[in-house]
Amino acid sequence: MFPSRRKYVIVGAGIHGLSTAYHLAQLLKAKGRGDGRDIVILDKRGVAAGASGIACGVIRNNYYQPAMRELMAHSVQLWESDPEAYSYHPVGYIQLGPKAMREDIAGIAREQEEIGYESAFVEGERVCARYMKGLFHDWRAQGICALLHEKRGGYANSMRSMQGLAAKAVSEGVEILSGATVQSFASNGGAVTAVKTDRGQIHCDYVVIGAGPWVPRLWQMLELPVSVPVRDAQGQLRERPMWKFWALQEGTLGMPPDCLKTNDGAMPPVIHLDSNAPLYADDDGSIIKECMWGIYYKPDFHCGGIQGGAAPCALDEAPEDVRIDPYGVESPDYVVDRNFARMWVSALAHCHSRFEGALPKYRDEPSGGIGAFTPDNFPVFDVFRENCYVIADSNHGYKMLGVGKLVAEEIGGEPSRLLAPFRYSRYAEGRLHPSSHSPFPWS
Repeated sequence: MFPSRRKYVIVGAGIHGLSTAYHLAQLLKAKGRGDGRDIVILDKRGVAAGASGIACGVIRNNYYQPAMRELMAHSVQLWESDPEAYSYHPVGYIQLGPKAMREDIAGIAREQEEIGYESAFVEGERVCARYMKGLFHDWRAQGICALLHEKRGGYANSMRSMQGLAAKAVSEGVEILSGATVQSFASNGGAVTAVKTDRGQIHCDYVVIGAGPWVPRLWQMLELPVSVPVRDAQGQLRERPMWKFWALQEGTLGMPPDCLKTNDGAMPPVIHLDSNAPLYADDDGSIIKECMWGIYYKPDFHCGGIQGGAAPCALDEAPEDVRIDPYGVESPDYVVDRNFARMWVSALAHCHSRFEGALPKYRDEPSGGIGAFTPDNFPVFDVFRENCYVIADSNHGYKMLGVGKLVAEEIGGEPSRLLAPFRYSRYAEGRLHPSSHSPFPWS
């Protein structure tokens, strides 16, 4: 039976919705203010049916922005708390970059040290090459002048981890309702009083929106601003769209995961390389990239191959015949840039000779997805309409397991220092997060 009332309604059964529900249920019980039976999660399809279920699963602290770095350190602790349930593999993470990114990477290393996050910083082209050849005998990427090896972090299997998190929430009494699409919100004054779905209406005291790339659609339903005044470095306010959309570029190379083991037979860390070296096609030697480019990759036994991705493609820059309306998308699993496979596999061959001639082994299947990005490409965690907590992750979502715990604590009346830098008010106040030299918009 479809419930007519719950104290808390959470929209989205992905990383944020599930984590918030699980930790809120624990908090309510601990404070004697209820339990998981007061919480219902709504999802139009089911657990991890959207972006959280197809995420590449990389978990890292590697951020140029101090606020992101502290938030990710908190999340890594939660991943480490139950590796089995979260299908978490703590193999570490390596970022490599050219001379143009040396100061960025050195700054990350310094600040990781300050917060007690273990990593090793290496600089100099010869020293970096020697370090990487110590891991991979066939390493051959050129022009790498800085390297940061995070000893914590790694990756998780996205679907299995979400199923584990869902089981934790259900064990606390939380109800997960699949096949319920939110259509609108009822309100009294400013506050939301009910969530209207295609299966019925649920009255509530509090709403949490954790819908990943569909957050902009719910933002519209809440009648929140479609644009936001952003104060620039000169103090001028400029109106900018609240949302922009990028097509994420990820895929799988059908080679045995074992083929990427390190020289000593161990599972390797996740590798992220940004480069301004010319990138040549592995099949015909033609030039693919002459400006900054980046890739990330890892072996994945669940998908049975080498999995990873590259910088996203802005939807408004995609060819006309593949552009879509992000607000109308029912499934996030598609790739806009048809040239991704050639670029990514050629970049793998740029790094390792073992990937030469591997392009025919690329799996031609849907991958990647839509990312809904905020004006500065970083999350918004804030309360709107008096009683509606919006988790807009700006495509940083999957790795941020700890955000739901912090949101639950804020709902329970405990303001979070880690979430404070991500309030909506930062745009008008000009407190934007700094950008690095990486080609990735979320870096």
